[in-house]
Order: sequence, then C-alpha cells, then structure tokens
Amino acid sequence: MRPTHDACRSQRMLRRPSARWRSRQQLELVAFALSWALAVIPSLHAQKASPTEYEVKAAYLYNFGRFVEWPNKATAPNRSPFTVCVLGQDPFGQALDAILAGESIDGANTAAVRISKPQEAVNCRILFISSSEDRQLKQILVALEGTSVLTVSDLPQFSERGGMVQFVLEGKRVRFEVNLTPVEHAHLALSSQLLKVAASLRRSDRLGD
Repeated sequence: MRPTHDACRSQRMLRRPSARWRSRQQLELVAFALSWALAVIPSLHAQKASPTEYEVKAAYLYNFGRFVEWPNKATAPNRSPFTVCVLGQDPFGQALDAILAGESIDGANTAAVRISKPQEAVNCRILFISSSEDRQLKQILVALEGTSVLTVSDLPQFSERGGMVQFVLEGKRVRFEVNLTPVEHAHLALSSQLLKVAASLRRSDRLGD
C-alpha cells in the first residue's frame, strides 16, 4: 500500500527541521535534530497526521547516523550505502524505508536492510535489535564484538545489558539512553550534543544477561 500524501508529508517533517530551526545557532541545531521528532508531534495533530511510535524511532535512527563518527576502518567504500539494519521481527513496517528514502549521510545514500543473523550485521552502520531477539541478546552482542556497529533497541534494560542506545518512553514521548562503555569499545565517537539530549548516560560492562 502506497503511503498517503499526509503520511509522506509527516515523514518528511520528521526527517528535516523547519526553517525557523535552521536559522538557530549550529550547536542548537544539533541538539534539535535529535529531539525534534518529539517536538514536532503536537504540530502534526493539526494536520491529522500524528506520527506513530516507530515513525519517531525511525527518525531517531536516521539522526543518530548524522551525529556518530565511525572509525576509518568501519567506513564503507565509496558508493556503498549507509545501512541501517533491523535484526529480527521488523516493527517499523515501511516507516524506516520512508524516512531513509532519498537521504544521505557523509555522502553515502542511506538504506534500510533486514537481516536474520547477527553475523550479517558486520556491514551495518546502525543495527536495531528487535524485541523478538531478547533471548539471543547475549549471543548477538558477542557476535558484534570487535566491530563498530552502533546497536540500538527498545528491549527492556538494553543499555544495562551491553547495548549502546536504548529507546525509552516517557509518557508518550520517545527518548533514548546511552551506555558509554560499549560505545567506547566499538571506537565510536558520539557528538557531545547528542549526549546532551539523552535521557540518561551510564556505563555497564554486562553483556546481554
């Protein structure tokens, strides 16, 4: 089924800040780009096109890619897409594809990829681990050791169990927590402005338990 005109418009709004935000100072823009998917929701009500929880999460995944620096060895060759992968049962439907369509990060076209095995994630820049993979979380994180893949999930206690970024709900708002320990082990550099808008920062050496 093709997205409706209103739905497409809402997805574009989730991707791109409005003109009034582009006019703000650069540091404010970075923080806004990551919190904007939350702030935009009230304005969408007036257009009868309120984004779903996973549309907001898809927008976050795209923005994470803009404000994380990968080591040179993890950078894909020229013309290779910037891949945002989903491992396990996909909760996004077409939302992630719609958010990434026509976008680019660091000159690479963005693409959503669905995978069924953690070993397939080695070429991903961002890996969303579905709730269907809860029992296999430790094995997944072990398989990713030594890689520079940003792991993201909304599994309970994900950031306490060795994951890097965990989506959390505060009322009806989607926010995220960061576990700095696995981020550093993966040699990823997260923008200080990204960290400023995180709901919480922690350090945990647990691995999937």
